[in-house]
Amino acid sequence: MLSIIIPANNEGPLIGECLSAVLASSRPEKAEVIVVANGCSDDTEDRAQAFQVMAALMGWTLKVLSLPEGNKMKALNAGDAAATGQDRVYLDADVRVSPELLGELNDALSQDRPVYASGKLNISPAQSRATQAYRRIYQRVPFIRKGVPGAGVFAVNGPGRARWGEFPNIISDDTFVRLQFMPGERVGVAAGYDWPLVEGFKNLVRVRRRQNAGVREISVKYPALSANDDKEGLGIFEILRLALSDPEGFLVYAGVALIVKLTPQSSAAWGRGR
Repeated sequence: MLSIIIPANNEGPLIGECLSAVLASSRPEKAEVIVVANGCSDDTEDRAQAFQVMAALMGWTLKVLSLPEGNKMKALNAGDAAATGQDRVYLDADVRVSPELLGELNDALSQDRPVYASGKLNISPAQSRATQAYRRIYQRVPFIRKGVPGAGVFAVNGPGRARWGEFPNIISDDTFVRLQFMPGERVGVAAGYDWPLVEGFKNLVRVRRRQNAGVREISVKYPALSANDDKEGLGIFEILRLALSDPEGFLVYAGVALIVKLTPQSSAAWGRGR
């Protein structure tokens, strides 16, 4: 059975759309959804519980856990402890899956060998001009266009989940899990999902700084995982092509990267900037 684990910290405005999309899935026939409300001061837990009847009508189960502390890694571990399925999907609450995605992930995980899987990442349309510009370039970089990044959604089967124990207290859960697997063990399915960027230039800088810090942290704490990294960088000709084809987008994208590189990290605190 497939277990879908959704950590949620004050996601009241978003958890309904997330669960509606999950429960609109065409397959698998049976699955369990575990929402882990952690450190919530809003109505995330109540809104999630309201979907239990809908889940039951389609033959699924929906569990809602409540943790007093806001901590994503502890929420993932709590979800794992409550899960009964060997195959796991880890899903951020601001993601919207397509109706076909969970079924295709379930198929991809149905192997005896360790498998990591994700869907086609569609970056959601943005509202602010800065994020619109950043998005145009970001969706064209090789890591997003060619790889299986797993941002917001990643899945592993039982043998794959055995690669590590509890989630450690780190910044980047998706990078940590993706690098547990060699490139040949990663599967990208055709079905997609919508994943949002934060709005505004300052928020883009903050989140990019956080992302970079997460990658550095893993390279320091788990150096052996670097052998599985196949992230393709931008070559000089591709940089020129991007800059010439979309000067505004490239200026914003490069500006965010440059500011992050030149300014020290003041805090590791997470901020979505919604």
